[in-house]
Amino acid sequence: MGAAYDLGVHGLLPFHLAMETGCRSPAMPIQIQPAPVMNIQRTASFVTAIAVISAQAAPVGKSPFQDDVDFLKKHVDVIVLRDGETQVAVVPAYQGRVMTSTVGGEKAPSFGWINRELIASGKRQPHINAFGGEDRFWLGPEGGQFSIFFAKGASFDLEHWFTPAPLDIEPFDVTAKSERDAEFHRAFTLTNMSGTKFAVDVVRKVSLMTPARVAGLLDTPIPAGVKLVAIETANTLKNAGSAPWTKDSGLLSVWILGMFNASPACTVVIPFHPGSEEKLGPVVNDTYFGKVPPDRLVVRKDVLFFKADAKSRSKIGIPPRRAKDLLGSYDALSGVLTICQYTLPKDAKDYVNSMWEFQKDPFSGDVVNSYNDGIPTGGTKQLGNFYELETSSPGLALVPGGQTTHIHRTIHLQGSEQDLEGIARKTLGVGLADIRAAMK
Repeated sequence: MGAAYDLGVHGLLPFHLAMETGCRSPAMPIQIQPAPVMNIQRTASFVTAIAVISAQAAPVGKSPFQDDVDFLKKHVDVIVLRDGETQVAVVPAYQGRVMTSTVGGEKAPSFGWINRELIASGKRQPHINAFGGEDRFWLGPEGGQFSIFFAKGASFDLEHWFTPAPLDIEPFDVTAKSERDAEFHRAFTLTNMSGTKFAVDVVRKVSLMTPARVAGLLDTPIPAGVKLVAIETANTLKNAGSAPWTKDSGLLSVWILGMFNASPACTVVIPFHPGSEEKLGPVVNDTYFGKVPPDRLVVRKDVLFFKADAKSRSKIGIPPRRAKDLLGSYDALSGVLTICQYTLPKDAKDYVNSMWEFQKDPFSGDVVNSYNDGIPTGGTKQLGNFYELETSSPGLALVPGGQTTHIHRTIHLQGSEQDLEGIARKTLGVGLADIRAAMK
């Protein structure tokens, strides 16, 4: 990363994985002091920092699942969860990250974006290692006086921004494994920008869900002609220290980010609670990397559409009063409907704020986010052909021994528009024709 990139703040998501050896023993807690970063636009964060090590990933339909798995196995251990042709690739070295998945077996398309260039290089980057993956474990906040990505006294710029090592270059231990599930554990210590230390214990379980369970969760039947792969991650964060976590000294939140292959016909769809701004506040934060133009973001009464073509770097977020417990995307070229469902506690308001600045309100952050990659300001190299869907837990005020689990589900459904239409209307509140037409 370099000062040439103008990054955002709350959006530092898409990548950083632990893959190289030489890390501290996974069994040992780790003392992490957030460090400095570079010049940024105080808005979203993530992508630009990694522009330096970008790679173009093949769009859906170009990269077979087994090809991705074989590539990953040349560099890291891979756990493949499977149920017939439905398969999911998980990498313990990348914090138990779900790298990619497929609905149709080894030769079928692979859904997760993978940064092959960076992985193949074998080199570690100082600020973040953006390896990709469609479900990655992170913690927030990224910016502000309670940031865990900036050291005490550091400037809010890219030069002084560093991803904590346990979330970037250190593996999680495998504690259990079966045909459909894998469980991971890691204990470590983080220190935020205000000097508060957090003794953290993380348990992460990755599970392959059945079609019957998906139908129940989405409250809609799955037509026989639809193929699906559904992944659930249960991410449990525990206060392993002797002091309570309080708002006065800063809180942590669970932050799950997924990177998917973009296409010219892919649109992110986010339903939200309608109502006046006076009562519920703004519908969307669309200024992470500068205002998103109207041809790339369309906001209607109770749903918004965001272009996911990897042609223009931009990011959006939905605040707590507007957020519903799911979001999704539809790629009309490949006939893939993706739904992300997550834990949304009732009446929760305190979400950590990741803007790169000293904040008046450190707990006014977004619940869900979506990022679209593109060429950064200044003409630096683009990260890759991907977009992101992200969810966060509220800020967690945990007593010693207290814990909270944030569940994040990623469901890919592939089929004809006729078969997918009812699912889209039931979950996202709009039909596929409306989604296709929104960006025209």
